[in-house]
Amino acid sequence: MSESSDNLKAFPRRQPTNRRSRQRPDQKVVKKKVKVPIQPQRVAKQEVALTRFSPVIPPSPVATGAQRSKSRVVMPTAVKPIPHVQRTIPAYNPSPMKLKTVRAQKQPSPKVARRVSRKTRLKPMARTLLYALRLLIVGVGIGAIVGTVLSILDPATRMPTNPAVQSNTSNVGTNQPQPTPNAAASLYLSQEITPLKEAVQNLAAANANLTPGVFLVDLDTGAYVDVNASTPFSSASTIKVPILIAFFQDVDTGKVRLDEMLTMEQDMVAGGSGDMRSQPVGTQYTALEVATRMSTISDNTATNMLIARLGGMEALNQRFQSWGLTQTAIRNPLPDLQGTNTTSPKELGNLMAMVNRGNFVSMRSRDLMLDIMRRTERNHLLPSGLGSGARTYHKTGDIGTMLGDVGLIDIPTGKRYIAAVMVQRPHNDPAAEKLISSISRVAYQQFSQNSVPNNPTNTIPPTSYQNPVSNSPTPNPMGNTVPPGGNQTPFSTPQYFPSR
Repeated sequence: MSESSDNLKAFPRRQPTNRRSRQRPDQKVVKKKVKVPIQPQRVAKQEVALTRFSPVIPPSPVATGAQRSKSRVVMPTAVKPIPHVQRTIPAYNPSPMKLKTVRAQKQPSPKVARRVSRKTRLKPMARTLLYALRLLIVGVGIGAIVGTVLSILDPATRMPTNPAVQSNTSNVGTNQPQPTPNAAASLYLSQEITPLKEAVQNLAAANANLTPGVFLVDLDTGAYVDVNASTPFSSASTIKVPILIAFFQDVDTGKVRLDEMLTMEQDMVAGGSGDMRSQPVGTQYTALEVATRMSTISDNTATNMLIARLGGMEALNQRFQSWGLTQTAIRNPLPDLQGTNTTSPKELGNLMAMVNRGNFVSMRSRDLMLDIMRRTERNHLLPSGLGSGARTYHKTGDIGTMLGDVGLIDIPTGKRYIAAVMVQRPHNDPAAEKLISSISRVAYQQFSQNSVPNNPTNTIPPTSYQNPVSNSPTPNPMGNTVPPGGNQTPFSTPQYFPSR
């Protein structure tokens, strides 16, 4: 249509009869019939003709009694009707149609501002394994924390490990085990005493046929002297020192009672030193008496009885190793005249220092042990080089090829020191005894804060003792008669040195 659609208005089929309008004289109403052709099949919809509406055109008056025209639409003259094109709707064809599949490209989805959680992308099985792993990690962490707290709160971990703290209250038969400190590493050593070491080396150089091992320690300062101290020697009866310590350890733990009776059996009887071998087989002794005879008179039969009571040689060797001893071992029963049982001056000195501190046995057992060692009858080695008022807790060892003495020494000044001297010698050479006595004397002078002479051989001959000043002997604290010069008169007869 050439006219604007804004001026077109749908005109109803029938105008209301009661509507009044002014009729302009110059406007003519033209009635025109519009024929609607009959459609061959069906009409999609009823069409309504549009007319231009310039001003309002009132309907033409109808006379009374006259029939109304059947024309449905009244259009102005200037408006042409819209032609209608007849279209035929094609018949429905049920035949299948071929469809072509076209793959549409997937449009990229816009990025989501919030990051998607990883667990939402996991499969159910992987998610279950992840949860199980997390629970395992949390469980291990909680277990570690709880274990740490319990170990801190455990009263056993807060108990003192040093038996010296509770030794005064410990009773015989108590079942509390004693700790086993490392004897080889527990002794504090500060610096070596150079003047004393030179004096010892000079004494050894004057006796070329003797090989000494010397270990001296000031327990107050840690000053020491080490001359071949780690060299293993045949132990002889000095092996009885660690056996005595093991005995009192078992007393503290209740494995052995001091008053229990031990029976002397035939395979325990041994020659050499001691007098128990003269008693009939089957004789019984208390455990304390057997230990006392083993140390004071160095009874070999008593030693074998204690070895058997403590579990045998192998059990004792394992215990020595647990103490950190590498050179100390029992390989044959006493007497070991071939010298297969071994130890070293340093290990014996460490043992005595640990006993003094109460680290191996309780303080009560320590006091009883030192009292036994104070009553050692042979005092011709270390004690012979001490001055008046000194006390010695020691144990000697003597076989044909070795002579030794190890002990804890108290001097009147209040100082306490360790002395362990072992000498390898030709068979029963008496010069070994004199050398040990001379080393003891120079050590006593040093630890008594007396100056050590530059040439000890001027005052102390390396092969002989000083001559007594007078013939009036004075008893020393150990009960032996010692000349006022401080040295016992040596015995040169070989019968004085029984195999021990």
